[in-house]
Amino acid sequence: MVTLLLDSDRLEVALSPAERVLSRRRGNISVPRAQIAKVMLTEDAWIWLRGVPSPGTAVPGIVAMGCWKSGNGVDFAVVRGRRPSVVIDLEGHDEFDRLVLTTRHGVQLIQALRLDGADEAADVADIAPPVPPAKRPRTRPARTAPAT
Repeated sequence: MVTLLLDSDRLEVALSPAERVLSRRRGNISVPRAQIAKVMLTEDAWIWLRGVPSPGTAVPGIVAMGCWKSGNGVDFAVVRGRRPSVVIDLEGHDEFDRLVLTTRHGVQLIQALRLDGADEAADVADIAPPVPPAKRPRTRPARTAPAT
């Protein structure tokens, strides 16, 4: 999952070396805070991808990394599986119109964007308290009585 760094004037999407290779991108993505128009949380980031990967890597349902071009503009995606994600709509950004990112820190990002900005860059996970992962209900096989 990507690392999100937020300070008083910008959001930076820090990519790991593997994410850089798969997305075919050399550096991180920096977005001025004023250009963030809307932030949405989603359980399924795949429905937010629009267009075709160009350049990037796409294996449907497994991984989508890189630029996605469509008639609506250019989006940048780092999506892994069916994990919680955040969709960030941008206005006036030089490269992208939307960011679609798999992260478990979406709630913390929204809370941090509402706060007055800090002077130093900080990891979004450190700004707000962690949210525990949702527990899945345990299913057990039905017990049957022994035949007599």
